[in-house]
This record gives sequence, structure tokens and C-alpha cells, in this order.
Amino acid sequence: MDINEIIKSDIRASLTKSGLLLFLSGFFIFMGIITGEIFYTAEFNTRDNYISELAASIDPETAFQKLSAHIFDYTMIGAGLMVLAATWFVHKIFKKYLMTIPMGLLGIGLAGVGAFPGDMVPWHGIFALIVFIAGGIAAITSFKIVNSPLRYIFVAFGIIALVLLSFQKYFIPTLGVGGAERWLFYPVVFWITGMGTYLLGIKDGHKNTLRV
Repeated sequence: MDINEIIKSDIRASLTKSGLLLFLSGFFIFMGIITGEIFYTAEFNTRDNYISELAASIDPETAFQKLSAHIFDYTMIGAGLMVLAATWFVHKIFKKYLMTIPMGLLGIGLAGVGAFPGDMVPWHGIFALIVFIAGGIAAITSFKIVNSPLRYIFVAFGIIALVLLSFQKYFIPTLGVGGAERWLFYPVVFWITGMGTYLLGIKDGHKNTLRV
């Protein structure tokens, strides 16, 4: 195997690892939230409750409430670490600081949201804000390595997240606090999953984005 084949082989391995990590982290976030809601025994609905309320208050007498909190917290911590690991592989290939810095911050934010539940003020709010801002920016700046038409979809996801964050109070009367937060957060989650799928589909000859 000559040096060019070795380089391409290393790129392919890094693309596969980063793609799998992102795809699975997005899947785990989405399914972790759904599963946490299933086992949440108190009154809870997507319009009136923030996502983080799944772990914000744990009733020591209610086993299922604890289970809901554990599912949410461990899902976010695990997903955050997966995004951080994926960021390392993505930067190794593309060397795009404009994207990988906010992507890494997104991973830190996700892990922090899980490590510091909603009742741990002010840390939970700080990490949640990091997730929203860094996630939106990472989605927008991913246009640097993604081809059309997907790059425009990712940019739209990032804009939606940042607009909802900046003008959330105007959407709450219609969507509720929970609905507004989900419209803010889920585009970031879909970007994570979509970005993972895109990286898995890149071939070694993808000259427009690969640095070889």
C-alpha cells in the first residue's frame, strides 16, 4: 500500500468513526428524551414543560421519577462525549476551526446539561445556553464541508435554532415554553444526526471537502 492509499484509508476510518458517533448521539438524544417522558410519572406535556424538567426535580419516593432523570442525564452526558470524540475526528480531516470549535462546545454543553440537572443553578442554564448557541453556529458553519443541497438545510437548522433562542418570548404564547424550547433544540439534534449520515456517505474521492 503506497502513501496515498494509506492516507485515504486513514481518512475513511476517521469519517466512519465521526459519522457513527454523530449519528448515534443524535439518535440517543431523541430517544432518550422520549423514553424519559414515558417514565415521568408527574403531569408532563411538550407544550408546558421544558425538556430539562425530566431531571430537574426528583421525588425520592417515586422510583420511576428517578429512572426518568437517570435516563435523561446519562443520555446527555453520553451524547456529549460522543460529539466531542466526533469533533476530534472531524477536525483531523477537515481542519475547519470555524466549525469544529462550536461543535466541540456543543459536546461540552450536552455533557454539562446531563451532569448538572435543571435545579443546579446557574450551571445548568450556562451549559444549556452553550448547547443552543454552539449548536446553531455549528450547523450554520458546517456549510464549509457539506455540499448542496444539504448545506442549505443545515444552515436553515442553525438559523431556526438561533432565531428561536433570540426571540423565544415571541413564540411562547403560541408554542408554550416547552414547544418553543423543542423548536430551538430539535433542529440541533437533527443536524447532529444528519451530519453523521453525511460523513458516513462521503467517499475518499470527495475532493470538494476532503483535505488530502
